[in-house]
Amino acid sequence: MSKILNQEEIDALFSAAQKLPSSVVPQKNVAVCDFRRHSQLTAERVRVVTSIHETLARRLGDSLGAFLRVGFEMNLVSAEQFTYGEFLSRMPDTTYFASLRILPIDARAALQADLSLVFPMVDLILGGSGADVVDPRDLTEIEEQIFEAVVRLIARDLQTTWAPVLELAIQFEQRQLHTQVQGLMLMQEKILALSFEIRLPESRGSLSVAFPAVVANALLRKLSATWSYSDKTPSRDIRRRLRERLLESRFSADLALPPSPLTIRELIAIAPGNVIPLPSRANQPIHLNIAGVPSFSAFPVREGRQRGARIQERFASLAEGKEQS
Repeated sequence: MSKILNQEEIDALFSAAQKLPSSVVPQKNVAVCDFRRHSQLTAERVRVVTSIHETLARRLGDSLGAFLRVGFEMNLVSAEQFTYGEFLSRMPDTTYFASLRILPIDARAALQADLSLVFPMVDLILGGSGADVVDPRDLTEIEEQIFEAVVRLIARDLQTTWAPVLELAIQFEQRQLHTQVQGLMLMQEKILALSFEIRLPESRGSLSVAFPAVVANALLRKLSATWSYSDKTPSRDIRRRLRERLLESRFSADLALPPSPLTIRELIAIAPGNVIPLPSRANQPIHLNIAGVPSFSAFPVREGRQRGARIQERFASLAEGKEQS
């Protein structure tokens, strides 16, 4: 029969429970969460972002070098995700700032270039040496228009580099003054920031590009999907481009008799008037070698002064290799 506790007994039980050692009470682990640092680039994403933009750096190195007609070196320094406010806080007080329009998303990216690069590039475009020292100052309207050509080239190469992953139109919009840059994006918006180092013969500096969250997220999703798949199987577009390049490749072709083994003694004894027996009859086809590999049997022919080979058949080993590929 169950016993019914009175009020004194119930109070005694609660008092005893409160006196239990704290070790029996489960402890909770509390960690500080910074939502501004949430969803940072993972190691895998850093790898794919770095790879594609190292390609951009090489492409721009060639394009700008040819445009400026000087030795031009460009390297990717970092690819990071942080807020737009942090991006602005890292910029020097006097710098070149421009906006890029990204369509069809209809978003704007920010491009920043050190003036230590801008003035030498403008000088080179005008036919100078790019070595003149310019005191820190803002650009004139004419210098802005001249440097626009460089920014448009950067936007074009960026669009070309992204094209296999994300089809976007990237265009130069306008120069942004110091008082206008804060209005390009929200200060707390998470952006993707790329930083490049540029070296000219007589100067060096940095160039940075910041992409808003809507563009950065679309690019990261596409890159993750494309690279995770391409690690296993090349995409159809990659196979197509590889095939096109192979079809334009050049290989040496020569018409030769099949090899005839000779001993060192026979080779040393060769003299004018000797007859060397060959493995083929005069009316039999000989080997047409492609890149040194016997690939076809053919007859030597001539039309006027032109010499050639009339193909009779493809060797079986070559045909089997073609079927397997």
